[in-house]
Amino acid sequence: MRQREFVFTDQDFERIRSLIYTHAGISLSLTKRDMVYSRLARRLRANGMTSFQVYLDALMEDGAEWEEFVNALTTNLTAFFRESHHFPVLAEHLASARARVERPLRIWSAGCSTGEEPYTIAMTAINAFGVWNPPVRILATDLDSQVIRQAAQGIYHSDRVSKVPEGDVKRFFLRGFGSNAGMVRMRPEVRRLVTFRTLNLLGAAWPLKGPFDVIFCRNVLIYFDKPTQYRLMQRFHQLMTPDSLLFVGHSESLAHATDLFRLRGKTIYEPVRRSQSLCE
Repeated sequence: MRQREFVFTDQDFERIRSLIYTHAGISLSLTKRDMVYSRLARRLRANGMTSFQVYLDALMEDGAEWEEFVNALTTNLTAFFRESHHFPVLAEHLASARARVERPLRIWSAGCSTGEEPYTIAMTAINAFGVWNPPVRILATDLDSQVIRQAAQGIYHSDRVSKVPEGDVKRFFLRGFGSNAGMVRMRPEVRRLVTFRTLNLLGAAWPLKGPFDVIFCRNVLIYFDKPTQYRLMQRFHQLMTPDSLLFVGHSESLAHATDLFRLRGKTIYEPVRRSQSLCE
């Protein structure tokens, strides 16, 4: 086995697990040790440090490096129209919700990564209403500041849209030429529907207000333990309308939060009204 560049002790790993859990609620399993070493070793090299102990001691005094630490340990895997069964349901829900309320419909993509999810939501809304300025406002947030900056630009390698229907690619994306060949960018009409912000879901206070008609929190809950998931569901519930929908990832379940949400469809939930919860 090749000797590692840096000593990485059990104490170092447990300290890292504690720090990321306390700050971001992310529960790193013991199987993630090699991943943690690989990602944070880059930060040691970038800072010219020789040990994890020195790095972690310095981390507590450096706000800028703390951001890099969190960014390094968050995983950003996403795609346009990922879990495609969600989007016909979203289109139908937007149409019915618009018939009930006159205000713009509010949608939150929590854990938006590099932007494919909120832009897919925007494209779905444009198609659902048949106009470039549908009555929706989309908030997209992520803990990772780097992916938020990337998402706001809306620029992707063309292979990222290889599974998007060709008609949608032509309608919603601009292809790059010259030095930008092989790249695509979301049309400005799509980008302007989405507001991107950095947000820690486990932060003491969220700088946003409800109500939201739709919340997407897909493939985020898997990084939290059950008590943390439940607290997050409580906060979501408080920001949702009685008729709103919550979309989660294919491997996620809210079976431990049935007092807050009931299953509406495949990985789609609706809030339980408080009076209903008390009566059932």
